[in-house]
Amino acid sequence: MSDRIELCKTDDVAEGTAIKVETNDLILAVFNLNGAFYVIDDTCTHGPGSLSEGPICGDVVECDFHNGSFNIKTGEVVDPPCMIPIKTYATTVENDTIYIDV
Repeated sequence: MSDRIELCKTDDVAEGTAIKVETNDLILAVFNLNGAFYVIDDTCTHGPGSLSEGPICGDVVECDFHNGSFNIKTGEVVDPPCMIPIKTYATTVENDTIYIDV
């Protein structure tokens, strides 16, 4: 059985941007891509970079530390030096509130 965690309001994340949310011992990046919301771990799998602070191009985010990149929707590595995919979370929106299941 999974736990549901409330992260933020949809209005907190402007379209085409991301925010960092720290809750329940998790550090997460919440993305708004054309009105759809995606949540991944915020810390890059290659180093200490914050993905919520990296540039977004389409559905790809670039790490602000070593410039590797990940697909926001799938977590897959797009560009090295990153080698390990980033964790993604099942995300739901209800009453303008974003939740994840862990």
